Amino acid sequence: MTSPSTIRQKFLTRPSELGVVAVDFSGGQCKPGVDAAPNALISAGLLEQLRHDLGYDLHGDSDVHSYNDFIPKGVPDPDYRGMKNPLSVSAVTETLSSRVYAQAKQGRFVLTLGGDHSIAIGTISGMAKAIRERLAGKDIAVVWVDAHADINTPETSDSGNIHGMPVAFLTGLAKTDRKDIFGWLHTDHLISVNKLVYIGLRDVDRGEKQILRENGIRAFSMHDIDRHGIGRVMEMALAHIGSDTPIHLSFDVDALDPQWAPSTGTPVRGGLTLREGDYIAECVHETGQLIAMDLVEVNPSLEEKGASETIRAGCSLVRCALGDTLL
Repeated sequence: MTSPSTIRQKFLTRPSELGVVAVDFSGGQCKPGVDAAPNALISAGLLEQLRHDLGYDLHGDSDVHSYNDFIPKGVPDPDYRGMKNPLSVSAVTETLSSRVYAQAKQGRFVLTLGGDHSIAIGTISGMAKAIRERLAGKDIAVVWVDAHADINTPETSDSGNIHGMPVAFLTGLAKTDRKDIFGWLHTDHLISVNKLVYIGLRDVDRGEKQILRENGIRAFSMHDIDRHGIGRVMEMALAHIGSDTPIHLSFDVDALDPQWAPSTGTPVRGGLTLREGDYIAECVHETGQLIAMDLVEVNPSLEEKGASETIRAGCSLVRCALGDTLL
Protein backbone atom coordinates (compact mmCIF):
# COMPACT_ATOMS: atom_id res chain seq x y z
CA MET A 1 0.00 0.00 0.00
CA THR A 2 1.40 3.39 -0.93
CA SER A 3 2.00 6.13 1.59
CA PRO A 4 1.34 9.89 1.34
CA SER A 5 4.93 10.32 2.57
CA THR A 6 8.00 9.75 0.43
CA ILE A 7 9.61 7.94 3.39
CA ARG A 8 9.19 4.15 3.46
CA GLN A 9 7.29 3.21 6.61
CA LYS A 10 8.87 0.21 8.32
CA PHE A 11 6.11 -0.77 10.75
CA LEU A 12 2.83 0.46 9.24
CA THR A 13 0.99 -2.03 7.03
CA ARG A 14 -1.51 0.68 6.02
CA PRO A 15 0.72 3.76 5.74
CA SER A 16 -1.87 5.80 3.87
CA GLU A 17 -4.42 5.40 6.68
CA LEU A 18 -4.57 7.60 9.75
CA GLY A 19 -6.45 6.65 12.90
CA VAL A 20 -7.58 9.85 14.64
CA VAL A 21 -8.49 9.89 18.33
CA ALA A 22 -9.77 13.19 19.75
CA VAL A 23 -9.69 13.32 23.56
CA ASP A 24 -11.48 16.20 25.27
CA PHE A 25 -10.16 15.49 28.77
CA SER A 26 -8.65 17.83 31.34
CA GLY A 27 -8.87 15.78 34.54
CA GLY A 28 -5.14 15.13 34.82
CA GLN A 29 -4.56 18.72 35.92
CA CYS A 30 -6.47 21.57 37.52
CA LYS A 31 -6.95 24.19 34.78
CA PRO A 32 -10.10 23.93 32.65
CA GLY A 33 -9.93 24.55 28.93
CA VAL A 34 -7.44 21.99 27.67
CA ASP A 35 -10.41 19.74 26.91
CA ALA A 36 -11.37 22.25 24.19
CA ALA A 37 -8.13 21.71 22.26
CA PRO A 38 -9.19 18.82 19.98
CA ASN A 39 -12.20 20.76 18.74
CA ALA A 40 -10.06 23.88 18.25
CA LEU A 41 -7.46 21.95 16.24
CA ILE A 42 -10.13 20.30 14.09
CA SER A 43 -11.95 23.61 13.60
CA ALA A 44 -8.66 25.15 12.48
CA GLY A 45 -8.65 22.65 9.60
CA LEU A 46 -6.01 20.18 10.79
CA LEU A 47 -7.82 17.05 9.64
CA GLU A 48 -8.70 18.59 6.29
CA GLN A 49 -5.04 19.52 5.82
CA LEU A 50 -4.01 15.93 6.54
CA ARG A 51 -6.62 14.61 4.14
CA HIS A 52 -6.31 17.05 1.25
CA ASP A 53 -2.78 18.44 1.50
CA LEU A 54 -0.97 15.29 2.63
CA GLY A 55 -3.30 12.67 1.16
CA TYR A 56 -4.18 10.55 4.20
CA ASP A 57 -7.30 8.41 4.42
CA LEU A 58 -8.74 9.31 7.82
CA HIS A 59 -10.40 6.84 10.19
CA GLY A 60 -11.65 7.14 13.74
CA ASP A 61 -12.83 10.49 15.09
CA SER A 62 -13.85 13.19 12.64
CA ASP A 63 -15.31 15.16 15.52
CA VAL A 64 -14.87 15.17 19.28
CA HIS A 65 -16.65 12.68 21.51
CA SER A 66 -16.97 13.45 25.20
CA TYR A 67 -14.58 11.37 27.26
CA ASN A 68 -16.34 12.66 30.35
CA ASP A 69 -18.96 10.03 29.50
CA PHE A 70 -16.50 7.38 30.66
CA ILE A 71 -15.97 8.89 34.11
CA PRO A 72 -17.80 6.83 36.78
CA LYS A 73 -21.09 8.60 37.51
CA GLY A 74 -22.24 9.28 41.05
CA VAL A 75 -19.04 7.90 42.55
CA PRO A 76 -16.82 10.07 44.77
CA ASP A 77 -13.31 10.55 43.40
CA PRO A 78 -11.21 11.39 46.44
CA ASP A 79 -7.44 11.77 46.36
CA TYR A 80 -5.59 8.45 46.52
CA ARG A 81 -1.91 8.40 47.45
CA GLY A 82 -2.00 12.12 46.76
CA MET A 83 -3.33 11.71 43.21
CA LYS A 84 -6.18 14.02 42.19
CA ASN A 85 -9.13 12.57 40.23
CA PRO A 86 -7.58 9.08 40.16
CA LEU A 87 -10.78 7.18 39.29
CA SER A 88 -11.65 9.58 36.48
CA VAL A 89 -8.19 9.60 34.91
CA SER A 90 -7.92 5.82 35.17
CA ALA A 91 -11.34 5.23 33.57
CA VAL A 92 -10.71 7.65 30.70
CA THR A 93 -7.21 6.35 29.94
CA GLU A 94 -8.40 2.73 30.04
CA THR A 95 -11.06 3.52 27.43
CA LEU A 96 -8.52 5.49 25.40
CA SER A 97 -6.04 2.61 25.53
CA SER A 98 -8.62 0.33 23.96
CA ARG A 99 -9.43 2.83 21.21
CA VAL A 100 -5.79 3.40 20.29
CA TYR A 101 -5.20 -0.35 20.38
CA ALA A 102 -8.08 -0.93 17.94
CA GLN A 103 -6.67 1.58 15.44
CA ALA A 104 -3.06 0.41 15.84
CA LYS A 105 -3.98 -3.25 15.32
CA GLN A 106 -5.09 -2.29 11.80
CA GLY A 107 -1.54 -1.19 10.96
CA ARG A 108 -2.44 2.50 10.85
CA PHE A 109 -0.60 5.51 12.21
CA VAL A 110 -2.54 6.76 15.25
CA LEU A 111 -2.83 10.50 15.89
CA THR A 112 -4.23 11.50 19.27
CA LEU A 113 -5.32 15.08 19.90
CA GLY A 114 -5.55 15.91 23.61
CA GLY A 115 -6.34 16.88 26.27
CA ASP A 116 -3.75 17.00 29.03
CA HIS A 117 -0.70 14.76 29.12
CA SER A 118 -2.26 12.22 31.47
CA ILE A 119 -3.91 10.78 28.35
CA ALA A 120 -0.53 9.32 27.33
CA ILE A 121 -1.20 6.56 29.87
CA GLY A 122 -3.91 5.45 27.47
CA THR A 123 -2.33 6.19 24.11
CA ILE A 124 1.09 4.67 24.76
CA SER A 125 -0.25 1.62 26.59
CA GLY A 126 -2.66 0.87 23.76
CA MET A 127 0.07 1.28 21.17
CA ALA A 128 2.56 -0.85 23.11
CA LYS A 129 0.06 -3.70 23.36
CA ALA A 130 -0.94 -3.52 19.68
CA ILE A 131 2.65 -3.52 18.43
CA ARG A 132 3.61 -6.46 20.65
CA GLU A 133 0.73 -8.45 19.20
CA ARG A 134 1.19 -7.32 15.61
CA LEU A 135 4.99 -7.54 15.46
CA ALA A 136 5.78 -10.67 17.46
CA GLY A 137 6.59 -9.16 20.82
CA LYS A 138 8.46 -6.08 19.62
CA ASP A 139 8.77 -3.19 22.08
CA ILE A 140 8.08 0.41 21.16
CA ALA A 141 10.23 3.44 21.90
CA VAL A 142 8.84 6.74 23.15
CA VAL A 143 10.20 10.17 22.27
CA TRP A 144 8.76 12.49 24.92
CA VAL A 145 9.06 16.16 23.92
CA ASP A 146 8.18 18.34 26.89
CA ALA A 147 9.37 21.04 29.26
CA HIS A 148 8.57 18.56 32.05
CA ALA A 149 9.60 14.95 32.62
CA ASP A 150 6.14 13.79 33.79
CA ILE A 151 7.79 10.87 35.59
CA ASN A 152 6.75 11.67 39.14
CA THR A 153 5.35 8.82 41.17
CA PRO A 154 2.37 9.64 43.38
CA GLU A 155 4.81 9.85 46.28
CA THR A 156 7.26 12.27 44.63
CA SER A 157 4.62 14.60 43.16
CA ASP A 158 4.11 17.93 44.91
CA SER A 159 0.88 18.78 43.06
CA GLY A 160 -0.89 15.44 42.83
CA ASN A 161 -1.80 16.22 39.21
CA ILE A 162 -1.63 12.99 37.21
CA HIS A 163 -0.49 14.78 34.04
CA GLY A 164 2.88 14.88 35.82
CA MET A 165 2.93 11.08 36.35
CA PRO A 166 2.14 9.24 33.09
CA VAL A 167 5.68 8.07 32.35
CA ALA A 168 6.01 6.59 35.85
CA PHE A 169 2.93 4.44 35.30
CA LEU A 170 3.88 3.51 31.72
CA THR A 171 7.35 2.29 32.77
CA GLY A 172 6.08 0.44 35.84
CA LEU A 173 8.03 2.73 38.16
CA ALA A 174 4.69 3.65 39.73
CA LYS A 175 2.53 0.71 40.71
CA THR A 176 -0.93 0.33 42.16
CA ASP A 177 -2.88 -2.45 43.82
CA ARG A 178 -6.28 -1.09 42.78
CA LYS A 179 -7.86 -2.27 39.53
CA ASP A 180 -9.91 0.93 39.27
CA ILE A 181 -6.81 3.16 39.62
CA PHE A 182 -4.46 2.07 36.82
CA GLY A 183 -4.56 -1.57 37.91
CA TRP A 184 -5.75 -2.33 34.38
CA LEU A 185 -2.19 -1.70 33.13
CA HIS A 186 -0.47 -5.03 32.46
CA THR A 187 3.02 -5.96 31.30
CA ASP A 188 2.05 -5.83 27.63
CA HIS A 189 0.97 -2.18 28.10
CA LEU A 190 4.30 -0.99 29.47
CA ILE A 191 7.46 0.48 27.93
CA SER A 192 11.12 0.06 28.84
CA VAL A 193 13.11 2.91 30.37
CA ASN A 194 15.83 1.90 27.91
CA LYS A 195 13.62 2.90 24.97
CA LEU A 196 12.54 6.26 26.40
CA VAL A 197 14.10 9.54 25.26
CA TYR A 198 13.28 13.02 26.48
CA ILE A 199 13.85 16.20 24.47
CA GLY A 200 13.42 19.79 25.62
CA LEU A 201 13.38 19.38 29.41
CA ARG A 202 13.82 22.52 31.48
CA ASP A 203 11.50 22.25 34.51
CA VAL A 204 12.21 18.95 36.26
CA ASP A 205 11.28 18.24 39.87
CA ARG A 206 13.89 17.08 42.37
CA GLY A 207 12.31 13.64 42.69
CA GLU A 208 12.17 13.29 38.92
CA LYS A 209 15.86 14.10 38.55
CA GLN A 210 16.65 11.25 40.92
CA ILE A 211 14.37 8.87 39.00
CA LEU A 212 16.03 9.80 35.68
CA ARG A 213 19.52 9.27 37.10
CA GLU A 214 18.77 6.03 38.93
CA ASN A 215 17.23 4.46 35.82
CA GLY A 216 19.77 5.77 33.32
CA ILE A 217 17.05 7.37 31.21
CA ARG A 218 18.29 9.27 28.15
CA ALA A 219 17.24 12.88 28.49
CA PHE A 220 18.20 15.97 26.50
CA SER A 221 17.51 19.24 28.28
CA MET A 222 17.48 22.70 26.75
CA HIS A 223 21.09 22.95 27.98
CA ASP A 224 22.00 20.06 25.66
CA ILE A 225 20.15 21.69 22.77
CA ASP A 226 21.97 24.97 23.42
CA ARG A 227 25.31 23.15 23.51
CA HIS A 228 24.94 20.74 20.59
CA GLY A 229 22.15 22.20 18.47
CA ILE A 230 18.90 20.44 17.69
CA GLY A 231 20.41 18.54 14.75
CA ARG A 232 23.06 16.79 16.84
CA VAL A 233 20.58 16.16 19.68
CA MET A 234 18.22 14.38 17.29
CA GLU A 235 21.09 12.29 15.95
CA MET A 236 21.97 11.18 19.47
CA ALA A 237 18.35 10.59 20.48
CA LEU A 238 17.56 8.44 17.45
CA ALA A 239 20.85 6.55 17.73
CA HIS A 240 19.89 5.62 21.29
CA ILE A 241 16.58 4.19 20.06
CA GLY A 242 18.12 2.33 17.13
CA SER A 243 16.87 1.73 13.62
CA ASP A 244 14.63 -1.28 14.25
CA THR A 245 12.19 0.05 16.87
CA PRO A 246 8.73 1.56 16.31
CA ILE A 247 8.51 5.09 17.75
CA HIS A 248 5.64 6.80 19.54
CA LEU A 249 6.08 10.59 19.62
CA SER A 250 4.38 12.27 22.57
CA PHE A 251 4.58 16.03 22.09
CA ASP A 252 3.54 18.48 24.79
CA VAL A 253 3.11 21.91 23.22
CA ASP A 254 4.74 23.48 26.31
CA ALA A 255 8.04 22.11 25.01
CA LEU A 256 7.89 25.17 22.77
CA ASP A 257 8.85 28.53 24.22
CA PRO A 258 5.80 30.61 25.25
CA GLN A 259 6.75 32.99 22.44
CA TRP A 260 5.47 30.31 20.04
CA ALA A 261 2.89 28.53 22.19
CA PRO A 262 1.62 30.81 24.95
CA SER A 263 -1.76 29.16 25.42
CA THR A 264 -0.81 26.15 27.54
CA GLY A 265 -1.26 25.26 31.18
CA THR A 266 2.33 25.21 32.44
CA PRO A 267 4.43 27.45 30.17
CA VAL A 268 8.16 27.68 30.90
CA ARG A 269 10.42 30.29 29.30
CA GLY A 270 13.56 29.24 27.47
CA GLY A 271 12.04 26.51 25.33
CA LEU A 272 12.19 25.27 21.77
CA THR A 273 11.50 27.51 18.82
CA LEU A 274 8.68 26.42 16.54
CA ARG A 275 11.24 25.56 13.90
CA GLU A 276 13.12 23.31 16.37
CA GLY A 277 9.84 21.63 17.28
CA ASP A 278 9.01 21.07 13.63
CA TYR A 279 12.52 19.70 13.07
CA ILE A 280 12.09 17.13 15.83
CA ALA A 281 8.87 15.95 14.21
CA GLU A 282 10.48 15.90 10.76
CA CYS A 283 13.47 13.89 11.98
CA VAL A 284 11.36 11.26 13.68
CA HIS A 285 9.20 10.94 10.56
CA GLU A 286 12.27 10.55 8.35
CA THR A 287 13.32 7.40 10.23
CA GLY A 288 10.33 5.55 8.79
CA GLN A 289 9.75 4.21 12.32
CA LEU A 290 7.08 6.62 13.55
CA ILE A 291 3.81 4.85 14.32
CA ALA A 292 1.93 7.31 16.54
CA MET A 293 1.82 10.86 17.82
CA ASP A 294 0.12 12.59 20.73
CA LEU A 295 -0.32 16.36 20.67
CA VAL A 296 -1.31 17.59 24.12
CA GLU A 297 -1.70 20.56 26.47
CA VAL A 298 -2.98 23.14 23.99
CA ASN A 299 -5.36 25.21 26.12
CA PRO A 300 -7.24 27.75 23.96
CA SER A 301 -8.86 29.41 26.98
CA LEU A 302 -5.74 30.50 28.85
CA GLU A 303 -4.48 33.31 26.64
CA GLU A 304 -6.97 34.49 24.10
CA LYS A 305 -4.45 36.50 22.11
CA GLY A 306 -2.11 33.54 21.89
CA ALA A 307 -4.66 30.78 21.37
CA SER A 308 -4.69 30.93 17.57
CA GLU A 309 -0.90 31.06 17.49
CA THR A 310 -0.66 27.99 19.74
CA ILE A 311 -3.20 26.11 17.64
CA ARG A 312 -1.28 26.94 14.46
CA ALA A 313 1.91 25.70 16.11
CA GLY A 314 0.19 22.44 17.06
CA CYS A 315 -1.07 21.93 13.51
CA SER A 316 2.43 22.53 12.17
CA LEU A 317 3.96 19.93 14.50
CA VAL A 318 1.43 17.31 13.43
CA ARG A 319 1.90 18.01 9.72
CA CYS A 320 5.67 17.71 10.04
CA ALA A 321 5.36 14.39 11.88
CA LEU A 322 3.18 13.11 9.06
CA GLY A 323 5.53 13.97 6.24
CA ASP A 324 4.95 17.63 5.34
CA THR A 325 8.17 19.15 3.98
CA LEU A 326 9.44 22.63 3.25
CA LEU A 327 10.26 21.73 -0.34
